[in-house]
Amino acid sequence: MIDMQALLNLQAVMFLEMAAGFIVRKLNLVKGESKGILTALIVYVTLPCNIIKSFMIEMNAEILKQGLIMLVASVLVQVFLAVAASVCYNWLPKKRKMVFQYATIASNSGILGNIIAGAIYGDLGYLYSALYVIPQRIVMWSAGVSYFTEAPDRKTVIKKVMSHPCINAVWLGMIIMFLQIDFPDFLDTSIQSIGNMTSPLTMMFLGMSLAESGFSGLITKHTCLYSFIRFVIIPTVVMLGCFLVSMDPVAAGVAVVLAAMPAASMTAVVASQYDGDVTFAANVVVLSTILSILLLPVWVMIVSAVFMA
Repeated sequence: MIDMQALLNLQAVMFLEMAAGFIVRKLNLVKGESKGILTALIVYVTLPCNIIKSFMIEMNAEILKQGLIMLVASVLVQVFLAVAASVCYNWLPKKRKMVFQYATIASNSGILGNIIAGAIYGDLGYLYSALYVIPQRIVMWSAGVSYFTEAPDRKTVIKKVMSHPCINAVWLGMIIMFLQIDFPDFLDTSIQSIGNMTSPLTMMFLGMSLAESGFSGLITKHTCLYSFIRFVIIPTVVMLGCFLVSMDPVAAGVAVVLAAMPAASMTAVVASQYDGDVTFAANVVVLSTILSILLLPVWVMIVSAVFMA
């Protein structure tokens, strides 16, 4: 049985975290420059720990065999999204184009996706969702960062991207996963504890940004266009692809549901780090997260009807 209550509870927690950031900034309990400190803390400390922890999964022959389908599917989805992000948004203003590109390749699969996949498919859902986000993490911290990075030549761009702490965390995490390195309990717990701060800090950052910009830019033609792409076009394309190749029902279901996640909350943080349009990025994330309350249950029902009938 699908635990819709678990999904709604998680979304409620995220909105309360965002509300906390909104209130402390609106009451001027923290200054605007505090967002820069928060950005640095997320990018250089909590998120790298979160990424490394996500790779600490037990691997054996059976898991590798089952997970290969999901990894291949996720790679194909990320290639499709990266190509689409590169060619479809050239008509947008430069700073908004960056946000559209990043938010297209990076969804909230790592947070919302895990619990939803687990609620629908049990332990296999948790495993598939953990594997699904690996290609996304690689792309969002390589190609994704390059969308915001200006440099005189490609070599300099690559150097800047490869020196980013989050892409370094991806490589380190992959080494840990493939070599099955077992950390002492105190170190494993410390990494997990610090990494768990990422979601609340990021949502508070969004709340602070919303307090500064107000609600006037929340519903615009561009934020609505992004939400249409995120919740209609992307999951529909993924579902059709899974259906046409007769993918395993569980793997297909997880892929479609994770494709229908809202924009990654890190979109606004990355925009802030690279002097992008933080206000627009925050509005994109907030609106898509709000809409996900209504639309994610719809996609869960569609997936159940198509792949679990």
